[in-house]
Amino acid sequence: MGRAESLEEKMSAQDPSDLWSRSDEAELIQDLGWYHGNLTRHAAEALLLSNGCDGSYLLRDSNERTGLYSLSVRAKDSVKHFHVEYTGYSFKFGFNEFSSLKDFVKHFANQPLIGSETGTLIVLKHPYPRQVEEPSIYESVRVHTAMQTGRTENDLVPTAPSLGTKEGYLTKQGGLVKTWKTRWFTLHRNELKYFKDQMVFVFKSPEPIRTLDLTECSAVQFDYSQERVNCFCLVFPFRTFYLCAKTGVEADEWIKILRWKLLTALATRGPRPEHRAKWLVTRFLGRLVLWAAEFWAACCPSGTTSEAGSSESYPHMTCDLFYAPGSTSYASDVW
Repeated sequence: MGRAESLEEKMSAQDPSDLWSRSDEAELIQDLGWYHGNLTRHAAEALLLSNGCDGSYLLRDSNERTGLYSLSVRAKDSVKHFHVEYTGYSFKFGFNEFSSLKDFVKHFANQPLIGSETGTLIVLKHPYPRQVEEPSIYESVRVHTAMQTGRTENDLVPTAPSLGTKEGYLTKQGGLVKTWKTRWFTLHRNELKYFKDQMVFVFKSPEPIRTLDLTECSAVQFDYSQERVNCFCLVFPFRTFYLCAKTGVEADEWIKILRWKLLTALATRGPRPEHRAKWLVTRFLGRLVLWAAEFWAACCPSGTTSEAGSSESYPHMTCDLFYAPGSTSYASDVW
């Protein structure tokens, strides 16, 4: 109590630029049992999804800038992240502003209800502790032998499933009957599921109408063929799914996280065997055309260079190319 009051007196007397050089404020934040320091977004989601429950939350540093924190909250089968800002004099969270860390913590002690922009309502019930009791038990090694030979440290490529999650309402075009219906979508790991509506998903926990395996998806992009705004499509070998969001910002967020899922999956496993030959041929042809354009530009006399040889005439050749297996579009190379 006295420690917090003395801190506030110091804050009013010091210049804001010096606030983050003081150890008292850092110590106060670090004293929170549910503050996890520089825990990454990925690790926060792994902790809350594997060990937390609905309403579990933790506070961690944001990697964007000093004075900005991230509140990671589990909402059923997804994890949402919210900004908490320290201005030098107060803590800002949502629509509230707290003059001291004590008031900020007291707010969380009363289990506040928060709502995300997707319409999800979350009650902050369970702070996830930084310190967890762990048993000091270890197994003894009884068998230890190499299963392969000739491999080097270059073959040790660490992999992990992408844990970025998202949920919200999207309007989907039907498969056989081309009508549009609004469904509740959830994105978890490499699975995109959709349900009849959010209430069914939250309270009844049924089987989804369908689960899409994103490792089989070859492209995600804006679509302008359906005469609808904020529309995008997911290209699969068996079907192209057309989805529409309420706003352009929301559609852009879905596209960004879905593309990130596809890129991480490709970087982990590479192209599927059945598409690898097509991928190699397309990549070679793309490079060949680029080399030809550069050769043509170099051979043209000075002052008569053809515009066809400039990079402006080949905007899709300004970087390495690869063919997204199963699609008809190109994307930046990640290999």
